[in-house]
Amino acid sequence: MKEEAMQLNGRTAVVTGASRGIGAAIALKLAQAGANVVVNARHEPPTELVAALVATGSEVLVHCAAIEDPLAAAGLIEAAQAHFGRVDILVNNAGLTRDQLAVRMTPADFAAVVAVNLNGTYNVTQPAFKAMNKARSGVIVNLASVVGMIGNIGQANYAASKAGIIGLTKTLAKEGGRRHVRVNALAPGMIDTAMTQGLSEGVKAQMLANIPLRRFGTPEEVADAALFLIHNDYMNGQVLTIDGGLT
Repeated sequence: MKEEAMQLNGRTAVVTGASRGIGAAIALKLAQAGANVVVNARHEPPTELVAALVATGSEVLVHCAAIEDPLAAAGLIEAAQAHFGRVDILVNNAGLTRDQLAVRMTPADFAAVVAVNLNGTYNVTQPAFKAMNKARSGVIVNLASVVGMIGNIGQANYAASKAGIIGLTKTLAKEGGRRHVRVNALAPGMIDTAMTQGLSEGVKAQMLANIPLRRFGTPEEVADAALFLIHNDYMNGQVLTIDGGLT
């Protein structure tokens, strides 16, 4: 951990959707590694999360913004730059689900998920990407999903948005690589979060039967993978699955 902390000391990381679950775990992991962290969420994050982040000794800035709004997303990056003077790391984690079979899914539910997951990722990324290209340095980690790779019944909107994030990741990696800006994606499988905890035992059993490791992953394991992508200077344009062997 000391070696990692030295590598991230003085660097600023913005994490969207960081109030709980995977986003909170990533924000805490980066703070523990020495980075200053900008915590983004639609609403104020839990006080215990903020306290845990501050306890690491890293500086923390909370900025609430709905990232599907391009102006609000740009304001997030502007706030990070104004407070810390730079943005070195961006983790696009904010996401939304509104599951329904495609034949029953409303246009509004399809659009809402794409607006947050895909458009929101782009809205935050564009101003950060510009700043990183100018600085000739930066790392972006986008949270995709195995659903964006293999699809899932009842998640046409979610799968489409996450597949779009994969395409966006690979394109930006080609555009940014020439200026030493790396862009990668994580594709988690079934992770033990509030969403999966709310599933019935029967549904959980069916899901577990398809995972060779026979368990759900943890937010902390996804955070470890995010830190790996941030540290590895030759990883660019990759989609790293963390799914217990599901795919």
